[in-house]
Amino acid sequence: MSNAASRQRIQDELAFVLHSYPFRETSLILEVFSRQHGRVPLVARGARRPRSALRGLLMSFQPLALNWFGKHELRTLHSAEWMGGQPQLQGTALLCGFYLNELMLNLMARDDPHQRLFDYYQQTLQRLAREDDHAFTLRCFERHMLQELGYALTLTTEAKNGAPISPEKHYRYILEHGVVAETADATQGMPVLGRTLLDMAADDYRDADTARQSKQLMRMLLDHHLAGKILHTRELMRDLQKL
Repeated sequence: MSNAASRQRIQDELAFVLHSYPFRETSLILEVFSRQHGRVPLVARGARRPRSALRGLLMSFQPLALNWFGKHELRTLHSAEWMGGQPQLQGTALLCGFYLNELMLNLMARDDPHQRLFDYYQQTLQRLAREDDHAFTLRCFERHMLQELGYALTLTTEAKNGAPISPEKHYRYILEHGVVAETADATQGMPVLGRTLLDMAADDYRDADTARQSKQLMRMLLDHHLAGKILHTRELMRDLQKL
């Protein structure tokens, strides 16, 4: 089946709403993250009408089964069904969820499926709802997201010679190059402990140095891939001094 033909009608596709905004008088434009088709733009015609079957369904962070049709870039949502099973995000967890959505909106190309990232996103929403270590949950997601989008971090070996990272040594992480041993005249990249790199590779952020340095390192890497785009949720979280 051609790509154009495969876009004509999609049924019972598991998806999450990443963003929505009003369109004309009664409709919505949605950016959804679907498991089989990746990020897809949809128009939900009449969704803002009081008696619309879609009204109240198209919320972020809730798993939906969507039916849509169309072969153009903007496709038309036909129906949606709430799948349940995801607790509502509240407080800081809700803000973290919006941060994840904004990251993916800015880094994911449309119509590029990432099934493993979809599954990890769904698991991350569950973690945000039931756990308190939101910063650690975000670090895990950021690393896995970059890996799934083709920007994997090499955290266990040096870039230059492939030598294994030693937890006791000091290193520098250089953009588009990787980890190098720190020398007296090192000026490039970000200083980072070997222990931090190994902890990140293991998704273990319990150590205070690891928590601090991993946040700095992920910020540097994400800023590089965002290429100047501003994340409004990050600015808000910084103002609130939560993460």
